[in-house]
Parts: sequence; structure tokens; C-alpha cells
Amino acid sequence: MPDSSIDHGTQSLKPEELTKATQPLTPMSFHISTKDNSSFEPGRRSFFKYRDTGVTAATNGRIRAQVSTCISAMDRETGWHYHLCETQLGYVIKGWVDLQFEDGTEIRAEAGDVMVIPGGTKHNELRTSDDLEALDISLPADMGTVPCEMPDSFTAARKSA
Repeated sequence: MPDSSIDHGTQSLKPEELTKATQPLTPMSFHISTKDNSSFEPGRRSFFKYRDTGVTAATNGRIRAQVSTCISAMDRETGWHYHLCETQLGYVIKGWVDLQFEDGTEIRAEAGDVMVIPGGTKHNELRTSDDLEALDISLPADMGTVPCEMPDSFTAARKSA
């Protein structure tokens, strides 16, 4: 049976041990982000501005948490893509976003909704309200984005629905 331990620097933990961790597995520092000690910056999408919450620095790159706020509603789909990460978590603070997922799911995530998107899950963001604001969290902080074609599984799922 293959070893399913996870290497965290000097520690090597089995997945079942992660749920019992009593201290951070990554060295971290205390940090509080406020609207007064952080600012919005331009980012990869022209219709958003992004607020760095300082979580990446506080967790030594283990976690990224940023607030994404629409400057205006999306003017085009993002296109199908997936992220090179362990997981993403999205919490819609205000407004809405329409998304498609590779299993055929199409949703409108609205204020109060939370999404957990495992790394490698193909998806496409279709449109947003002009007041969308969301908290985006990823593990690890340095998350890559890979464009891809519409998955065959999406097309098949849509035909069978």
C-alpha cells in the first residue's frame, strides 16, 4: 500500500493526523486586516479590484485570502479553466456570480453562499452583478490558473439533464 503521508516541511503527517493537529502545521503570525490597513489593487481581471488581506504573509504562503470587488459587471465569460491548488473557497458577500462546472452544474451564487472548489475542477464564470463582492481563499496561496476547453463531461451532463 502506498504511503499517504503529507509532507509539511519538517513534519510528515498522515491524512487522519491532520484533523488532530493542535498547532499550525505551517509557521504563522498573528495578523488583522482592516479596511484602513489594507488597500485594493488591480489584478488579473479588469472588472475586479482585489484587497490583499495579509493572510498570505501571515501564513508563510500556505493560504491566500483576498476580497474581490467588482468595478463593473463582467463584460465577458472567463472561459473554461481550472486552478493548480489544493482547494478554493469562495464566500459571496454581496451581489451574485453565475458559474458552470464540469459536472454540468450551473449555479448563481448569491450573498451568503459558500463554494468549495477542489483544485483541478474545471469551471467557467459567466456573469456577475455590478456590485459583486466575494472573499476568495485558496490553499496554497500561490494558485495557478490553466485555461482549458469546455469539458466533454459538461456537454454530456447537459444533454442528459
